Amino acid sequence: MDSEEQLQDWRHLALRLESEVAKAVIGQPQTIRMINVALFARGHVLLEGDVGVGKTTVLRAFSRAIGGDFERVEGTVDLMPGDLIYHTYVDAQGHPRIDPGPLLRHGERLVTFFFNEINRARPQVQSLLLRAMAERTVAAFDRQYSFPHMTVFADRNRVEREETFELASAARDRFMFELGMPKPSSREVRSALVFDTAFHDPERLIQAVAPAILPWERLNAASAQIQRSVRVSDAIARYVLDLWEASETPRKFGIRLDDVDMERLVLAGASPRGMSALLRAARTLAWLQERQHLEPADLMTVLPSVLAHRIFFTPVYELRRAELAPALIARIMDQIAAP
Repeated sequence: MDSEEQLQDWRHLALRLESEVAKAVIGQPQTIRMINVALFARGHVLLEGDVGVGKTTVLRAFSRAIGGDFERVEGTVDLMPGDLIYHTYVDAQGHPRIDPGPLLRHGERLVTFFFNEINRARPQVQSLLLRAMAERTVAAFDRQYSFPHMTVFADRNRVEREETFELASAARDRFMFELGMPKPSSREVRSALVFDTAFHDPERLIQAVAPAILPWERLNAASAQIQRSVRVSDAIARYVLDLWEASETPRKFGIRLDDVDMERLVLAGASPRGMSALLRAARTLAWLQERQHLEPADLMTVLPSVLAHRIFFTPVYELRRAELAPALIARIMDQIAAP
């Protein structure tokens, strides 16, 4: 089988993955597509939204359809870094025991690590997760544990602020996407969610998703093949570099925001890692749409979710991040001329 046939087979699987997840989550096609893009671009995903919009359901549905071993951790204020590494208890004979924790117990079969309400976990826990996300390894018990196939899915409750910890900039930079999951606006979808009893039982919804439809152990190789298959023209390359520069010095490109001193707004623009993530995600989106070349629309689709959390503001403006970050990204997309 040649590479194009292999990529076509993978594309069929990717689209089937979306249709399976859509059995459990309705009214969220864009969220499902973006999580799928991150999966095939081998990036981690942070999902946020109001309480009860289905964040946990969509992530559980993806993990079931992907296959491999799954682990879930609940973010709590008393969770400690060691709780991810080992589990201590007293056995039936009264002897103390130490067993591998959720990060280690599955070895290289760990495919999906779901961290529920990550902002309830202490910074020390987030720091440990940071290394696991970046290197897909952890040192414990005098040896190195590796989980090369792991994707971290996390969700964040943006409503409650008590006993929560904001993610550090370095931790946020490890997530390819920060996705907002809105409430569905369609009256038809809202009616189904309220009156169709099938959507009142999340466990039954998850069970409706076909399990393990992907050869997950080959995802890394497939992702590399996808990246090689999508061409980037010289004009698109220049456009991407302009977007990067605009994230660092927006005033240079004539970008203005109301009631903002643009000279003092940006502390640090997108990092090389962030721009790499942008290209990986855009190429994957082009591949899903059966193209072998990158278009500006691919970049525009993924740019807000890739870069908004990677532009850091000076302290005087950081408190207004929720307002300023999307506004700045929107102005960059409007102001930089696409080829």
